[in-house]
Amino acid sequence: MVFVCYPRCSTCKKAQKWLDEHRLAYTLRDIKEDNPTLEELMDWHKKSGLPLKKFFNTSGQLYRSLELSKKLPDMTEAEQYALLSSDGMLVKRPIVVEGDKVLVGFKEPDWDAALRG
Repeated sequence: MVFVCYPRCSTCKKAQKWLDEHRLAYTLRDIKEDNPTLEELMDWHKKSGLPLKKFFNTSGQLYRSLELSKKLPDMTEAEQYALLSSDGMLVKRPIVVEGDKVLVGFKEPDWDAALRG
């Protein structure tokens, strides 16, 4: 299991604590130091079953400063992938990747069902 996070993010800290409390082994990956590649994002998006918009960190400073809420609707999927792969701070986190399972954001009931159920 790969746990993609930003160590200073409070939600990521909660998610990591949850993983540790449930003794789930993972490899930690700092999204700022090791940004997901275009190929990884495309693969994770496909496996997650989520709309691509859910991969954007809509509460982040960079998202707001680039005014992406106005620009995303007019962007192609290829342009959105390219943007996401350009800076890890645009990507919603945490992300857990385990085989064919991809979880984006931390919702304890979803994580419990997917990783422990």
